[in-house]
Amino acid sequence: MDIQIRPADPTEYAALGEITGRAYLDDGLLDYGESDPYLPVLKDVAARAAHAEVLVAVAGDHLLGGIAFVPSGGPVADIARPGEAEIRALAVAAEARGRGAGEALVRACLDRARAIPGCTAVVLSTQRAMHTAHRIYERLGFVRTPERDWNPVPHLDDFTLLTYKLTL
Repeated sequence: MDIQIRPADPTEYAALGEITGRAYLDDGLLDYGESDPYLPVLKDVAARAAHAEVLVAVAGDHLLGGIAFVPSGGPVADIARPGEAEIRALAVAAEARGRGAGEALVRACLDRARAIPGCTAVVLSTQRAMHTAHRIYERLGFVRTPERDWNPVPHLDDFTLLTYKLTL
């Protein structure tokens, strides 16, 4: 499959939002299913695009998935420190998984980070159950940073996000 990575077009935001929401739902990552309060956030690609660069993976005219690249903090960064970029919301459509789209999206973010003067690392948060994503990150050189793990939902004691960092 010939995968290309490019900035998302606003006309693709709704479809990418559906891919992202569906990926989290189908993988059992939302505690409350269709009524989970995080689902609308996942589907709101336009909100991410207002503060980050949203990239998509495409094969021909077929949208495979997307990711948000946050070059230097801002409203959609969760854990980035000065000099760090952050990646968010990696999602690949079920029918496109295992074909390299997820890795290609992460690589594109790393390329962007390396092109930013003063950027020394790329960081991310991930759920414990995202084993396929963990394998991609580790294969690309990310290392776990347990000292930065955090809980975005304090009333859920068992909802700690794992963090990873790749030093550039």
